[in-house]
Amino acid sequence: MKGKFIVFEGIDGSGKTTQINQLSKWLLDTDLIPENNQLVITREPGGTKLGKSLRSLLLDTSIEYSPDSITELLLYAADRAQHINEIIRPSLNKGDWVISDRFCGSTLAYQGYGRKLNIKLIKDLEIIATQDISPDITFLLDIPVEESIKRRINIEDDRMEKEGKEFLSNVSIGFRALCEENKWKRISAMDSKKEILSKIKSEINKLSRSK
Repeated sequence: MKGKFIVFEGIDGSGKTTQINQLSKWLLDTDLIPENNQLVITREPGGTKLGKSLRSLLLDTSIEYSPDSITELLLYAADRAQHINEIIRPSLNKGDWVISDRFCGSTLAYQGYGRKLNIKLIKDLEIIATQDISPDITFLLDIPVEESIKRRINIEDDRMEKEGKEFLSNVSIGFRALCEENKWKRISAMDSKKEILSKIKSEINKLSRSK
């Protein structure tokens, strides 16, 4: 029995971690996940042991370790391929539910819309890396760039966040375009945490009833 694959996308500061944690607690208190199956929480980059090393390379703010745009794209693809084969596919095949903080959408938004790399190239790499694995549902927690920056004021920026407001604005535009193109579930991250979780739970209940 195939499990469910749930993905959260959005720029940093949108509250993905908070909502993933709250959703996880709620799911474990329901009977939505079949008996004898598990809930797996993971992320990109860094969901595997190899991925943690790649995450360090990708998000390190030290200039001497900064990869160029194509290298960056390939590292993200490598992280995803390992993630799929080591964690996501085996878990889904067992009937487990998987929640991932970021997936292919982030690469298209950051490297495609942010870095301005060729979208077709990114999608071709996505096909190679994912090997037909795709989310059952993707949530976009949408937040204005100004609010994202405000929420992260006391948090040290990683390499992506240091790219500045214009870069993040392009990424945000990308996320919204991808959301419309792929029929993601868009939720305003300006709503209260309780309201956001309520909307997420409603969509998950619909998902659990689908074949």
